[in-house]
Amino acid sequence: TLRQPGRPRRHRHHPRPGEALGIVGPNGAGKTTLLDILSGAQAPSEGSVTFQGQDVTRWKVDRRCRSGIGRSHQVPRPFTGMTAYENVLVASVQGGSHRRRAAQQHALGVLERCGMLGQANRPAAALTLLERKRLEMARALATDPQVLLLDEIAGGLTDAETDELIATIQQLRADGIAIVWIEHVIHALLRVIDRLVCLAQGRVLAEGEPDAVMSDPRVVEAYLGSAA
Repeated sequence: TLRQPGRPRRHRHHPRPGEALGIVGPNGAGKTTLLDILSGAQAPSEGSVTFQGQDVTRWKVDRRCRSGIGRSHQVPRPFTGMTAYENVLVASVQGGSHRRRAAQQHALGVLERCGMLGQANRPAAALTLLERKRLEMARALATDPQVLLLDEIAGGLTDAETDELIATIQQLRADGIAIVWIEHVIHALLRVIDRLVCLAQGRVLAEGEPDAVMSDPRVVEAYLGSAA
């Protein structure tokens, strides 16, 4: 539960284990701000954020991360001087609080889960866009999240690459991880999510079954505009 900075509207979203919630909206709608507030990267100017019945509004990013809120970023942010494995190992130790030996096995397991085990020893700087996106997801998963926040993870990928990414996300859902996914690649989003929220200027225009939300006249006008 939260109020976005400068916005009067309260948002209540409670994704269940294995559920996928999609968030769409035009540029400036407040989508990334929402993820920033949920992850602790930005504090709300009013209202509160709760997670598993606890008020986490004042919790910093690291504490939220260790408590089960994982996040990927729109632009991958790996340590480019490290290998893919080392990147995930750091996340496993620092975010997942695994001890060294357990963290090593955990990191390898996460890389395999994300289809990156074959790239484990490659420098992050040498990875393709799809591989960097997979690594970004692997770093978030290494923290053992119960809720995974995805910020436009399909952006810039080919259809085939998007298919691969969707297969990975579907498996995460099957494993019981709740997904909150912001995305402009709507056809990819609709293949995964159970519920959809459309934001505009920090307000919820529509929420519910994805096809119904996308056909809502207010959403068509605000999100698709003249392209509709």
